[in-house]
Formats: sequence, structure tokens, C-alpha cells
Amino acid sequence: MRTSRRNFLTICGGAAAISVTVPKLIGAPAVARPGFVKAQGQELLTPAGEKLLLRGINLGNWLEPEGYMFLFKGPQAKHEIEGFFNELVGEETAEAFWKEYRRNYVTRADIDFIRKIGLNSVRIPFNYRFFLPGGEGFALLDPAIEWCKQAGLWAILDMHGAPGGQTGTNIDDSWGYPWLFESERDQALACDIWRAIAGHYRDETTVLGYDLLNEPIPPFPRLRQYNERLEPLYRRMTKAIREVDPNHTIILGGAQWDTNFDVFGAPFDPNLLYQFHKYWTDPGQQTIQKYVDFRAKNNVPVWLGESGENKDEWIEKFVQTLEQNHIGWCFWPYKKMEKSSCLVTIEKPQYWDEVAALADMAGGTGAAEKRIAARPTLEHARAALDDLLKKIRFEACHVNGGYIRALVGR
Repeated sequence: MRTSRRNFLTICGGAAAISVTVPKLIGAPAVARPGFVKAQGQELLTPAGEKLLLRGINLGNWLEPEGYMFLFKGPQAKHEIEGFFNELVGEETAEAFWKEYRRNYVTRADIDFIRKIGLNSVRIPFNYRFFLPGGEGFALLDPAIEWCKQAGLWAILDMHGAPGGQTGTNIDDSWGYPWLFESERDQALACDIWRAIAGHYRDETTVLGYDLLNEPIPPFPRLRQYNERLEPLYRRMTKAIREVDPNHTIILGGAQWDTNFDVFGAPFDPNLLYQFHKYWTDPGQQTIQKYVDFRAKNNVPVWLGESGENKDEWIEKFVQTLEQNHIGWCFWPYKKMEKSSCLVTIEKPQYWDEVAALADMAGGTGAAEKRIAARPTLEHARAALDDLLKKIRFEACHVNGGYIRALVGR
């Protein structure tokens, strides 16, 4: 299908202006084509028309870093971690580090391993900033999706950090409030980024679908006012995607960390998958029954997009409960530092205790003298980041057999 480029769309808000290249499709088909995973009734169907039960893992901490997976108690959001690394080794060295980090954290070896142990899908969380002009978004995703295609994995694209932030917490790299629901500029930008992504991958059958927003609207009482704005925003995003891509499944997460489906009306698109997340709950039937009931009432498929961060015994029991109800799953995360509640564990780099100690100190001008006195030497700081680049690679990681057995039974 032939595409063209229209002029940069400029979205203005106050003094700020952001431009995003938006593809305009020429000769778009009126109906979806065969060859893609589809929602039909309460099931996902493969292109061959067979029922598909997703068994997957989240590639967390790759394109949306979180501080706890670096063993930090201080900086947690992506911009906070990046600011700390600028302080640690200087902006130039830090920028070079992050470029290598993104190319080492997920490689073909990781994707092949995920398929080898019996999983059939990955969810790829990303920060919207990678898809702004000059961003690395497609340069990073395209190889990963090609590896998934060669390995036989479905790939789900997850806007984990949306413009303005959909949660106001560290997980979306925002500024402490879900400004997405207050900002027309941010909503327009989110729609345009999804349109650009959908235009890029409209013919890629390895991409299963588009997860529009990760865990929107925390359960804090003052933020529930935004519940009524969530589905209208989903409709707007879906309309933008459907302008260029009639093929892929649209994935909708509930409010309050993807747990509250009361925000949804009747399905507004024929190819929707509804997503819930569950952590630190009882792993039995009562935890998922309301989603089973929602599925039956609305005749739509549901999917567990995140869970985990728990003991292997809990993981195993929850997988059993989900599969007894024919609900696919995607656990969190694929890898993290030093902890075994993941598929593979990253060994702590040399001098990392010194790095983490500085990260966790109080900041600000009043604490500057103490922070400088407590800094690792530049040699140790640089060596720590160099060692991290080596130890995040699959070949250097430790495989957690107990976690794998909990997920796939072998």
C-alpha cells in the first residue's frame, strides 16, 4: 500500500509547540484485511481462525526505565534517572550510555529465549518521546519486531508513558499529575503518535495490537474525576488509528491501574481487547470474576496485561486460574537487577552500591556539599555504567528456572 507524507502537524499549547510527522494513507481499504489476529466474540483468533491464548512477558525497563529495577529508592521516573546519570558521569557520557543501553537491553538473543521457553508474545512498553521528531522509536522497535517475527512471537505495543502523563506517577515519566486529561495539546499529540505508529505498522502481522494507555488514572480519590474522560479519549485515539490502519486490535485498559471496567460502555469498535492488571491479590477465581462477567456481558475478549512481582508459587497459581478461564496473560517484567521475580536476572555491576547510595541521598542546593563528598570517583562511576552495559545483555544474565516453571510448567 502506497503512503505519502503530509506536512508536519504542529500542535500548539501556550508557548510550546511540538511537531510530529503523521503518515497519510493513500487508498486505504474500507475493511480490515486477513492475516491479522482479530477479536471475535469472547476470543482472540489467529489469522488461521484458531483460538489464541496469549502467554507473554513484558519488556519493562527498556524503553520506559523505572528506578526500582536499578535498585534505586530515590529517582524512579525516566527523566529522574536520566538526570541522576547526568549528575553521575556528565551529560555527554550519559547520553552515550543510554544509546548503548537501549541496544543491549533487548536483543535477538532475548527474543529467541522468550520463544524457546514456550511463550508466544511480548508486550513492549514505550515512552512517547521516542516518537517525537528525531526520536529513535522506529529504529528501536523495527529490529525487535523483526526478531519477534523470525521467532514466532506476537508483539503488543504499549504506550506506557503518554504525553502529559496518564497517571501522574513515575511509571509514565510525568510531572506528578495526569495532565493528559487536562491538556488538549497532549491528547492531540498522543493521537498523532498513535496514528504515526499505526501507519508505520499497518501491514505488519507480527504486531498483534496497540495498547493505547498503560494503567490510566490511579485510584486516588481526587483523580477519579477523570474516569469519565477515559473512554472518550480511547475513542479519539482509535479514530486516529483507524484512519490509517483498519487491521490491528485496539487494546483498552481500565481506569485505576487497569482494574476498573465500570468506565466502559458498549464496545465502539469491532476489534477490541479489554485489558486488566492485577498485583498482590489472592490468585483465585474471585480476583478475576468481574472480568469474566464483563467478557460474557459484552461478548468481548479480556486479557491480563500485567501481573507478577511475587513468589513463584503465587505466579503458578494465578496462571492456572487465568488459563482455567481461558484468559491470556503477560507477566511483568522480563528482566531486572538482582531479583529473581522475573525470567532473567541482571547481576549487580561493580561499584553499584556506591552509585545507588548517591542516588538515594537527599537532593537540592542544601545537600550539594554532602552529595559531592559522597560521590563515587569518576573512575568508579564510569566503570559501573560500563559494567551495566555488559551485564544487561542476555548472555550475562541468570536464568530463573523456578519462575519459568511457574509460568509454563517446565
